Amino acid sequence: MITVAIEREPASTLFVTEADRWAAVVRRDPAADSVFYYSVRTTGVYCRPSCAARRPRRENVLFHPTGAAAEAAGFRPCKRCRPSEASLAERRASAVAEACRLIQGADPLPGLDALAASVGMSRFHFHRVFKAITGLTPRGFATAHRADRVRDELTRSATVTDAIYGAGFNSHGRFYAASSEVLGMTPTDFRSGGNGTAIRFAVGECSLGAILVAATDKGVCAILLGDDPETLVRDLEDRFPKARLIGGDTQFEQLVANVVGFVEAPALGLDLPLDVRGTAFQQRVWQALREIPPGSTASYSEIAERIGAPKAVRAVAQACASNAIAVAIPCHRVVRNDGGLSGYRWGVERKRALLDREGAS
Repeated sequence: MITVAIEREPASTLFVTEADRWAAVVRRDPAADSVFYYSVRTTGVYCRPSCAARRPRRENVLFHPTGAAAEAAGFRPCKRCRPSEASLAERRASAVAEACRLIQGADPLPGLDALAASVGMSRFHFHRVFKAITGLTPRGFATAHRADRVRDELTRSATVTDAIYGAGFNSHGRFYAASSEVLGMTPTDFRSGGNGTAIRFAVGECSLGAILVAATDKGVCAILLGDDPETLVRDLEDRFPKARLIGGDTQFEQLVANVVGFVEAPALGLDLPLDVRGTAFQQRVWQALREIPPGSTASYSEIAERIGAPKAVRAVAQACASNAIAVAIPCHRVVRNDGGLSGYRWGVERKRALLDREGAS
């Protein structure tokens, strides 16, 4: 099931004091819209923080938690920013959500012109807004949605071809060309739960606990951290229920040793071929993570900016949480905007230990 982050990042904790709120009004910060409203004694109106009207004098400004509170205090809505109506960001998010519903429910999939017209936008404007909010183009979202449908169809259709056409693809050749990226394996292997896919693996120990490294013939497909080796093996089995898991030989165990060495001493570096399996958006995020140098960190919003999807902060966080290749795809280098440590798939303490060893500030 495709989930798209179309809501704005919560900002209620950023505008707590009156000084913070006045600063937001001064810079006309759209992130503060709907978090609070301000009124002006001399004009009798109330506005959004992003209102483009002439800036009032500070001594004439009052702050209100809601528009209703401002109206209860005797102020009327500004005719310029229309604070009693949905904000521009909310209207855009609603339009994109409606477009996503149309894509998910249509067969065949509507074209870009039809989608834009359905939400009252021009073709170019709709394309730009959709990508800014979801992190994907409308075509990319449609393809990802079809891939999800293929996954469902593969579990119940009589043949792979039936599944591909049943999911809305009009060319099985085009889908097969991208199947490894979309499914992580061929449709036939996916249909059989990874049957026939050979995955070598080995479990080792490091100062962070147990570590499992697994690889296909294309590269490392999993690096898992935990407290219990058996739990890590079961996690790998759950990911590839019918794959052929092969215990690593001496040569493969050397690969595990290299990963352990990097965990203990990040200055050694780690350059491994990876078999990265995820959606197009996830892969964009994971590539951006690999570009964060050791000793540095980036916030979720910075990663969203780097991949050209500044509104998709939550989708970036979800992609980090979905990463199954620890340290090689360094999701531990992503922190909150204030520099604090947020959740980490393998535990915040492990995240802290990795950053400490890298000397990250």
